[in-house]
Amino acid sequence: MKLHKFFSFVLIAGALALFAASCGSDDDDDTVATTAAPTTEAPAPPLRIAIVSPSASNDLAFSQSISDGVNALGDERNIDVAITDGTFVVEEAAAQIRAYADEGYDLVIAHGSQYGGSLEEIAPDYPDTTFAWGTAADTFGLDNVYAYTAAADQGGYVLGTMAGALTNSEVIGVVGPIEVGDAKLYVDGFKAGAEAQNSNANVSVVYIGSFSDVALATETAQAHVGQGADVMTGSAQMVVGAVGVAQNEGVLWFGTQADQRSLAPEIVVASQVYKWEVILQQIVDDMDSGASGGKAFVVTLENGGLEIAYNDAYDLPANVRQLAEDTIAGIIDGSISTS
Repeated sequence: MKLHKFFSFVLIAGALALFAASCGSDDDDDTVATTAAPTTEAPAPPLRIAIVSPSASNDLAFSQSISDGVNALGDERNIDVAITDGTFVVEEAAAQIRAYADEGYDLVIAHGSQYGGSLEEIAPDYPDTTFAWGTAADTFGLDNVYAYTAAADQGGYVLGTMAGALTNSEVIGVVGPIEVGDAKLYVDGFKAGAEAQNSNANVSVVYIGSFSDVALATETAQAHVGQGADVMTGSAQMVVGAVGVAQNEGVLWFGTQADQRSLAPEIVVASQVYKWEVILQQIVDDMDSGASGGKAFVVTLENGGLEIAYNDAYDLPANVRQLAEDTIAGIIDGSISTS
């Protein structure tokens, strides 16, 4: 009996040992199977972009065009944008351009042809900062400066053909700012398009010598109306005064740089819109690959950087809309010259 009890004890002890070993094995397996949760990579820091512009960033003209372009980049990537607008005084703009570079912004945009001299002096002091400026084509031979401009004569020509087709008085007024850059290109293209479409059109161009003098733009527009103009256009932020005259007098208006239909939906026919995001995307792609400047870019109808925005609130005749579309196609394929 004692021997029997001993063997029973051994068998029970062995079974318990096997059971314990089995439980220990399960614990070990669980330990192996359980791994640390994968670490989540921290999101990339935002691309910091600063803009210095001469007029209000909601001017429905020059400054708004670059503000809209930069903000459009935010649809594709994480950006942090700072804007200093209304810096028409070059010295003030230069100080702000330098301040943004001191603050470590990745891309500093000097949006004004009048800023070129200042940028040429500032950029060499900040070799790790990328600068862009326009409208211009000169990078000053610096490898951290991009330049950009618009082939504004293209959209100007399209709008001019529409104006030539829509005028009844055959008098068309143009309120120009200063005879330089994309403003001059636009006015020249608009005049050429109107005269090509309507050989009897009298296109009266007046440059007021300012980008910002709303009162003088208003006065000039009133003079155009007094001379019989039933269609007008103009460029730069001062055109809000001219658009007001056009609205009061029932004169058709064509806009440029930004979509101006909201200024006067009943008389704005169409606008040439600058889509700066087309070239800004190329600039940030360059920056991603390690480049920082040395190139000049041009927005055109072909690359989508220029766009004709029709005002749906204006009852545009179908044949004039088709004329515009045909003109766009002709400029793109080279069969139509804007000069």
